[in-house]
Amino acid sequence: MKKRMLAAMLGLCLTLTGCAAGTSAPADPTFVQKTVEEMAIDYGSYGAEADSRIETLLTQLSDADPTAGTRWRTIMDLWQSPELGTPLHYDVLPDGLPDTDALCIVVLGFQLEPDGSMKDELVQRLTVALHSAEKYPNAYIVCTGGGTASEAPDATEAGEMAKWLEANGIDRSRIIVEDNSITTAQNAIFTYDILTSRYPSVKSLAIVSSDYHIATGELLFKAESILRANAPGNERFEVISNAAWQAPSGTLSTMFQAGALIELFGDVETAFDVYYDNYDIHSLPPLGSH
Repeated sequence: MKKRMLAAMLGLCLTLTGCAAGTSAPADPTFVQKTVEEMAIDYGSYGAEADSRIETLLTQLSDADPTAGTRWRTIMDLWQSPELGTPLHYDVLPDGLPDTDALCIVVLGFQLEPDGSMKDELVQRLTVALHSAEKYPNAYIVCTGGGTASEAPDATEAGEMAKWLEANGIDRSRIIVEDNSITTAQNAIFTYDILTSRYPSVKSLAIVSSDYHIATGELLFKAESILRANAPGNERFEVISNAAWQAPSGTLSTMFQAGALIELFGDVETAFDVYYDNYDIHSLPPLGSH
């Protein structure tokens, strides 16, 4: 499926050595999109074995569009780094973060029960967020996640999360609700929409989720900040820390991360093809329902 996806969706190389290095291409959005998607699927499929091919693609991208090349080299370096998602902090944010409204704690959602109630994993993430919010009483808290309850269309992850935090003593004025997303990439996109338009004091983000989800959350929130910057190196937000619930199980594949980066770049249909092929999201609302 992955090699068929390269052929059918991207129209580019099927293997790591299938394209000639140095092929010229016009500096247009289609070229940039295809290059980015090929890099993502190559690394998602082959990992470090794709390094030489990715370097070739980054060089071609930089030649055609230097700004895009710089941005995506930074994102690829981040994605390939063994330090992504580390150090991991369990149960509460670490000491030494800004105790001001420059800090925003971002709590990533989890699919609701069919009746709209929260699953235990989401409650556990919220417990970590609560401890962190109590430790940093001047920080904002973003609850992020849309409608994922099959029998309760009005319920949203973020809405239920906000109610729980408020019931457990967090002042409502600190809580920001992002209730339109159904993927981690959308968590980043829609959270940034809200923060950039309404919360000018926020500069630093701390990600709260299950431990297996932290690296993916960090990757996507950092990548979104890089893509939104008016120039490389001039990002509005910095992801500076994390706090995690120690989940008994759970994984997210590199291929899932590839789909999420493609979604950040704007090709939602290809991203969802990757998700459906590599991850169990079949019970979520269909593409285009939000």
